Amino acid sequence: MKDNIILIGMPGCGKSTAGVVLAKALGYRFVDSDLVIQERTGLLLCELIEEKGIEEFNRIENEINASLDYHRAVIATGGSVIYGREAMAHLQSIGTVVYLKLSYETLCERIGDLTERGVSIHKGQTFRQLYEERLPLYEQYAELVVEAEHLSIRELVHLLKQALSR
Repeated sequence: MKDNIILIGMPGCGKSTAGVVLAKALGYRFVDSDLVIQERTGLLLCELIEEKGIEEFNRIENEINASLDYHRAVIATGGSVIYGREAMAHLQSIGTVVYLKLSYETLCERIGDLTERGVSIHKGQTFRQLYEERLPLYEQYAELVVEAEHLSIRELVHLLKQALSR
């Protein structure tokens, strides 16, 4: 049953922040898949990446996201969820996948320290390269693309509710 809303997008685009508010507005549960990963592994994302490496982190993220079993939930995913085919197929089967799209420039203003945030980025890769690598994947998997540029959280949630009710 497709009764969930799955938020995808780059780190800093507002998935968790808008997700909590959207869940409250709809009377849904809120799930942050990064927190589920931390709970199940007993490690912070940055520790997991440091200890296991990017490939193993992505494998674990794929496996955990592919096993999520919720109903009437807003699920905020990690920015790298789109690297997991099984995870994305599963998420598409249980909900509407919504891409929160922001410009590279706005993301740079919001993001802060990538390592501290636990962003899945290869050594030597720039944030711009990561953005350009992920953009087509977000668009490929999204059933709905929401331009979040210049929107407050309240405006974004209002727009999401309108778009999802169609």
